[in-house]
Amino acid sequence: MTDTTKDEQLSYEQARAELASVVERLEAGGTSLEESLALWERGEQLAGVCQRWLDGARARIDAARQRAGE
Repeated sequence: MTDTTKDEQLSYEQARAELASVVERLEAGGTSLEESLALWERGEQLAGVCQRWLDGARARIDAARQRAGE
């Protein structure tokens, strides 16, 4: 199973929690440049997962509002 496939299986809450952990580690410092870059890249991936969940939720809300207005 690839990281992308694993990421697609994350719930919004799981992705957000891991993203918060990544940010915390980056803010704490003390990591090498290579580790910091890897954390940054992981954070970008997790932010994408969260954004896809939020976009999907927005689409569902918009569709429900449209149905309610018909």
